[in-house]
Amino acid sequence: MKDIKEIMDQMTLEEKAILCTGADFWHLHGVERLGIPEAMVIDGPHGLRKQEGKTDHLGLNLSKPATCFPSASALAASFDPALAERMGQLLGELAADEDVTNMLGPGMNIKRSPLCGRNFEYFSEDPLVASQMASGVVRGIQSQHVGACPKHFLANNQEHYRMTSNSVVDERTLREIYLAAFEETVRDAKPWAMMCSYNRINGTFACENKTFLRDILKDEWKFGGYVMTDWGALDDPVESLRAGLDVGMPGHVQDSVDRIIDAIQDGSLEEAVLDEAVFRILTAVMKHQAHLKKGKTYDFAKGHDAAREIAEQCAVLLKNEGNMLPLREDEQVLFVGEFARAPRYQGGGSSHVVPWQISSALDASASILTVSWTDAEHALEKAAQADKVVIFTGLTDADETEGLDRHDLSMDSHQEKLIRDIAALQPNTVVVLHNGSPVLMPWLSEVRAVLEMYLCGEAAGEATVNLLYGRANPSGRLAETFPMRLEDTPAYPYYGRERNDVVYREGIMVGYRHYVTRRLPVLFPFGYGLSYTDYSYGNLKLHADQIKDTDPLIVSVDVTNTGSRDGMEVVQCYVSSRAGETVRPLRELRAFQKVFVQAGETVTVRFELNRRAFAWWSTENHTWQVDTGTYTIEIGKNAEDILLSQEVRVESTDHIKPQFTVNSPMGDILANPAGAQILGAAFAGMGQQEAAADADDEHAILNSEAQAAMSRGMPIRSFLSYAPGTTLAQFQQLIDAVNQAVQDA
Repeated sequence: MKDIKEIMDQMTLEEKAILCTGADFWHLHGVERLGIPEAMVIDGPHGLRKQEGKTDHLGLNLSKPATCFPSASALAASFDPALAERMGQLLGELAADEDVTNMLGPGMNIKRSPLCGRNFEYFSEDPLVASQMASGVVRGIQSQHVGACPKHFLANNQEHYRMTSNSVVDERTLREIYLAAFEETVRDAKPWAMMCSYNRINGTFACENKTFLRDILKDEWKFGGYVMTDWGALDDPVESLRAGLDVGMPGHVQDSVDRIIDAIQDGSLEEAVLDEAVFRILTAVMKHQAHLKKGKTYDFAKGHDAAREIAEQCAVLLKNEGNMLPLREDEQVLFVGEFARAPRYQGGGSSHVVPWQISSALDASASILTVSWTDAEHALEKAAQADKVVIFTGLTDADETEGLDRHDLSMDSHQEKLIRDIAALQPNTVVVLHNGSPVLMPWLSEVRAVLEMYLCGEAAGEATVNLLYGRANPSGRLAETFPMRLEDTPAYPYYGRERNDVVYREGIMVGYRHYVTRRLPVLFPFGYGLSYTDYSYGNLKLHADQIKDTDPLIVSVDVTNTGSRDGMEVVQCYVSSRAGETVRPLRELRAFQKVFVQAGETVTVRFELNRRAFAWWSTENHTWQVDTGTYTIEIGKNAEDILLSQEVRVESTDHIKPQFTVNSPMGDILANPAGAQILGAAFAGMGQQEAAADADDEHAILNSEAQAAMSRGMPIRSFLSYAPGTTLAQFQQLIDAVNQAVQDA
C-alpha cells in the first residue's frame, strides 16, 4: 500500500480540491500522474447496481445483472446479524469482481412511520436491530476489501420534500433513537464511508452540520472513513468541508473546486481541513487497490441459492390457524394472483437491481402435481373446487418507492375484496404477502394463515414454496410493528403534512416504544412471528441481583423446542426501568439472539448487558446517564408477550454533580443529601406553628399535604414571601453553601 502522506505531498492544491468532487455519476476523481485511480462507488444495498452506458440515480436505466438479495426490511426480520454478514460477503465478492471501491449501503434509517416510501430499504423501528443488522452487512462487504457506505446520516425518515425539509429533533431523541442506529455500526464495523442525507437537521443541512459530521461522527465516535453527500445534496462546498464532509457527489463541478481553492488562498479555509478530507478518501481508495482481484470468481448460481436460503429465514408466519400450514403435496392447491407468476421481490428507486435469475412460486411448484394457478378474474369459480387456496398479494412499486411516501396503510381495495370473496367460498384460504412495509388486514379473521415474505429477492418463488410446504420452517420475526390503524402510529397526524420544519413530536416514543407504553392494541407487535414448532422458556437467571453500572449483567435463559420439527427461535431480552424520574418507554429491546433448536432439545441462551442497556441520554449534562434503582429484565416472545422477568438493582457510578440556583425547585435541592442537610436546618421551623394548630383538622391535614407537594415544586426564591425579614442575598448564600458542599462530597 502506497504511503498516502507522500502522495499528498506531491499533489497540487487543485488536485486536492478536485478529489473532493465526483468525477462523474459513479466515480471519484483520480490523479493519473500520481497513480491514484478513479474509484467506483455503486448503489446497493441488496444487490449491485452497476450501470453501463447511460447512467442515472433512480435506477430508471438498466444495470448489469446481479444477485438480488432480500431487501433490508426482509433481512431485518431474520434477526440474525451473522446471516446479514453472509449476505454482505456475497455482495462484496461481486463488487470486488467489478472493481467497486465502495458500495452505497446499507440503508439504516429508523422507521419513524410505516408510511415512509423507502422503508423497504431500512431495517427497523428499533436502533439496536438496525445497528446490529447493518454491522453484519458492513463486515461482510468489507471482508472482500470493498468499502461499505451506511446511509442516510441523519434523521432522513420521509421522502416528502426530503431534499429540503428540516428534521427538528431534540437532543435526547437523536441520541437514543436516530444516532444510536448508526453509532454501534461505526464503532464496531468501521465502515470505509458514510453517506449524509439531503435534509436539514435542526436548521442545518446534513452535509454542513458540524455537530453530527465532525463533533459526533468523526471526533466522538472516531469514524475513520470519508463522508460523501447523497447525490445532489451539496449546498456550500467550503462550509461542508469545514463541517466534516469529504466528497460532494455525483459529478465534477468546477465551481465547487474554484470555491475551495479561493477559500484556502484567502485564508477563510485552512488547507489542513482539505488535507484531512483527501487523506480519508485516499485511505479507502488505497485499501481497495491493495487487494485488487485478478479475474472474476463470483458464482451466480451460488449467490442465487444463498438468496433463497436467506429469504427462507426472513419470512414471518403471521397466522396459522389450525395448523393450516404447511401444505401437503397430496392436496389440491390453487395459487391465485399475478404475484404467484411474477413475484414482487424488490422496491423501486436507486436500489433497483437487475436480477441474475427470478424464480416464481408457480415455477417452483411445477413438480407438485396438485398445484394449479388462476388469475383474479377466474379465482372465484375455481376456489371452491380446491382443497386449499393460496392468494399471492401485497403492495406494488407505485405504493412504495424512493421519492414518494405512502398515503395510507391499505392494500389495493380490489385485492382486499378478492381475499374476502375467496375466503367466503373457501374456508382453507392462505395469504402470502409481498410488500416492503406494514399493511392493514381487515380480512385477517376470515383467512386461516398469513405468510409475510416481504421483498425477499430474486429467489422469492423457491423460498415461498419451500416455506408453504414445510421444507423450511419459518423463523422470521417482525422488526417493525404492524398497527391496527394509521391513526395509532406515533407520528400521526402530522407525518407527511409538514414540508419545511418536520417536528419529531413523538420524541423517543417510536415504534413499539410508543405502542407498549401507551398500551395501544396492534395488529402484530414488534418481534412477533410463528413457527411450525413450539418453544417453551424457563430458568431465567441473572448472575447477580445487584450490580454497579460499570459491571456487565449476565443473563441466561433456557429455550426448549417442544414440537416435532427442528427450528430457529429469536430470543428477545428487554429492559424495563423503575429507576429515577425520567420519562422512559415501558420496555426497550437491549439484546437478542437467534438460535437453532432441534426438536426436543433445550439450549441455554446467554446475554451480556452493559451500561448502555440501563442508560438514558441527559440533555442537562449531555451524556449517557444511569439512575440508581430497580430494573426489570424481561424475556419475551415479542414486545408485548413477556414470558419471564426478574429484577436487578443497578447502582450508578455517575459522578455528575448538580449545580443549584435560587430558581431551582425546593424538592430537587432537598433530594440531594447536602441540600437536605443545609436547607433542612434553615427551614426547620417554618410553618410548624400553623401545622400544630390545625393538627386535629382533617381538611387542614389534607391541605398540609397539598402544600408540601406544592412547596417541592417551588423555586427557593419564592419562599421570600413566606419568611418575613429574609433577603434574596441570604437565600443565595444558602445555595452557595449547598453547591460547595455538593462539590466537596
